[in-house]
Amino acid sequence: MILRLNRGYEKFENILLEYIRFFSTKGEDFVIGQRNQIKLFDLEDKKINIKSFKVPHFINKIAYKYFRKSKAKRSFEFANKLLELGIGTPKPIAFAEFSSIVGLEKSFYVSEQLACELTYRELVEDSNYPDHENILRQFTKFSFDLHEKGIEFLDHSPGNTLIKKRENGNYEFFLVDLNRMEFHKAMSFDMRMKNLCRLTPVKKMVAVMSNEYAKLYGESEQKIFDTLWKYTSEFQERYYRKKRLKKKLKFWKK
Repeated sequence: MILRLNRGYEKFENILLEYIRFFSTKGEDFVIGQRNQIKLFDLEDKKINIKSFKVPHFINKIAYKYFRKSKAKRSFEFANKLLELGIGTPKPIAFAEFSSIVGLEKSFYVSEQLACELTYRELVEDSNYPDHENILRQFTKFSFDLHEKGIEFLDHSPGNTLIKKRENGNYEFFLVDLNRMEFHKAMSFDMRMKNLCRLTPVKKMVAVMSNEYAKLYGESEQKIFDTLWKYTSEFQERYYRKKRLKKKLKFWKK
């Protein structure tokens, strides 16, 4: 087993090991998905969450042990890098990996639990959400800052940005689900637009984001909208085609 802790958390090694080793029977359920699970635990006066990644299939077991970093290790390292670059994410605490001779078996990522008012998803689902346009414009500025710093968040989707309201009425944004990320010296216009295309199918939201992005970037609002809407439409088409295919496969299995 490998356990790596961030500085300042060394004194919690034993209790974190206990939480991880007995993850299936301890903790409070937070997200129980088909692939990954997240549970909440107490750590002194803090609430933390531990994400358990699904056991990889045989080929990935070998790959994650000998050739690639595990999702837990990438999440931990990317979180630290984001904080170094001034980008919000729940504070990383540790990651753990359990391996056999064959390869990686289980991996866990530990971070502080962050209380927030909403995610980007609420803006998509509720057009009347209070302060909707202001939040959307501030989120667009946040995304622009990511791009300016060369951060390509490959899972830039509705549920992966936590949004917290400050006392001054502005908003803070925090990225989660960090294991797929690339860092560049610079990002091209196309890379930027493709990075935003998974966020919303709502044309009005795309128009607001295009307007705000144009204020920050050296391209016309029309070009930004046309390009972003093109990539958004293509993504939505692929997404629903995939859903239809899965539905057909389930039908034939029956």
